[in-house]
Amino acid sequence: MTIERIALGTGYEISRLLKGGWHLAGGHGEVDRTRAIEDMAAFAESGITTFDCADHYTGVEELIGTFRLEYPELATQVQVQTKFVPDLDVLPTINRAYIASIVERSLKRLRVDQLDLVQFFWWDFSIPGAVDTALVLRDLMSEGKIARLAVTNFSVSQLAPMIDAGVPFVATQNQYSLIDRRPERALRDYARANGMQLLTYGQLAGGFFSESWLGRPEPITDFPNRSLIKYKLIIDDYGGWDAFQSLLRCLERIGKKYGVGIGEVAVRWVLDQDLVAGCIVGATSTRHLARNVQIFSFDLDASDMTSIAAEIGIEPRVEGDCYELENDREGRHGRIMRYNQNKV
Repeated sequence: MTIERIALGTGYEISRLLKGGWHLAGGHGEVDRTRAIEDMAAFAESGITTFDCADHYTGVEELIGTFRLEYPELATQVQVQTKFVPDLDVLPTINRAYIASIVERSLKRLRVDQLDLVQFFWWDFSIPGAVDTALVLRDLMSEGKIARLAVTNFSVSQLAPMIDAGVPFVATQNQYSLIDRRPERALRDYARANGMQLLTYGQLAGGFFSESWLGRPEPITDFPNRSLIKYKLIIDDYGGWDAFQSLLRCLERIGKKYGVGIGEVAVRWVLDQDLVAGCIVGATSTRHLARNVQIFSFDLDASDMTSIAAEIGIEPRVEGDCYELENDREGRHGRIMRYNQNKV
């Protein structure tokens, strides 16, 4: 099975399915470092050569750096996309020296001379400094420390001042799924107008898009990991458990037509949306690697898209622009976030 690839900016190509690193940062069970590195090799060998990580994903940049050391030939085929996410507590005093030090730390951890792509995030836009920080990142790109820049979890109103200041972003990474279509509301058109593509996460809603949740009663408490806590809130905002179960039944019917599962259909739908360059799928192991590859074994036809549209409706159901709900630290979504992980 051939993994689809796409150009992201000039002279840079990624696999359209990206191996996410958040699940290796803790909160999803104990991480076996040796196994995690072996799994990276397996993903790269399968054609999923683009890895997504972040400076605040505890230990993940170092894991990828060790993979590069232990699998030097495979490492030459891999693209590593990290993030610059200064802690909330740092924002009032952030300066060029701090920004440069975090970038240098990522270079050292990943064992590279230049970062393929750095995705910038700013926790609180009531604190000034986001545009100046983006301009410093642009300077570091001019110095050769960073090859290209992107953003993650910005709404249009947050992103526009940086674009207006002349920061060249090639992509924006945002949550996007059948139950969370907020990028369709404003961001997608703005990105298109400014030469950016979409990188997405959350297509599987932390694992809720699977046969294991089909027909089950609504979970209320005792979620085994933070992903399920996060995405259950999205399911509630989408319309509730009954509406989600109806969508799962629809995806199951479509999947049976192609010999794939609910999750594969959910990811394929996002990949087929306008301006989406690639989907990030979190993976703690290779347990679902074969199923990941199957995403590229079929195409959704017009009848499939019509059936799905009948379930999800015309307009996005989750309110607001991208990450607007999560930016409210007192709200249901914001209260579960961790804001100061870079110091760990």
